[in-house]
Amino acid sequence: MSQAISDPQSSSSTPYQENDEFAYKSMSRAAVLCFAFGLFGLLAWISPLLLFLPACGIVFGIVAFRNLKKFPNELIGSGIARIGMILSVCLLVASPIRHIYIYNTEVPEGYERIQFAWLKSATGAPDFPTPEAIALNGKKVFLKGYIHPTSVASNAAKTFVLVPDISTCCFGGQPPLTHMIEVKLVNDKYAGKSLRCFSLAGTLEVHPYLKPVEGLEGVFYQLEAEHFQ
Repeated sequence: MSQAISDPQSSSSTPYQENDEFAYKSMSRAAVLCFAFGLFGLLAWISPLLLFLPACGIVFGIVAFRNLKKFPNELIGSGIARIGMILSVCLLVASPIRHIYIYNTEVPEGYERIQFAWLKSATGAPDFPTPEAIALNGKKVFLKGYIHPTSVASNAAKTFVLVPDISTCCFGGQPPLTHMIEVKLVNDKYAGKSLRCFSLAGTLEVHPYLKPVEGLEGVFYQLEAEHFQ
């Protein structure tokens, strides 16, 4: 009886092919960055200064989708890139609309919006109220600022010192005299230590002399605030 002897080569005539399903694929870095900037872009809903975050998310999203299309067998991450892109686009469109609406509606009727820059003396000039500040004496104004940390001792303060930027707020110390406003709350609200920006509206008083303030050298400006939030 003859036996058929199989040819080793013929039995493996079909060459081995790697299964793409189990091939190693790396996560697209651009997709990860798109997702990360999309998440951090939520901060743009709070501050218009952070709108660059969702903008970066869109840029990395475009790069991610281009690379994923170019290297489909080497890269993964289309899901997180898609989520990051959707977040970034929505925030880049909706956040400016929100901030514009707030800007146009936040000033109470009868008050004038002013900037801290109008009150601050120029660099190298004497630290004394500016002509713009003197012209605002006795007027109802609206402005934003931060609570100086040494000016409040509890979370139920009715008076505190307002400063223009968060660096002064965080690091304390003695700011320039024209960078401070002593605020007196005349409504039912109270102030405490905080790092966030506050909106205030009230009557501004500009003094030609320094008014002593506990813990600081003194202030030229006082604000009786009817609105505080």
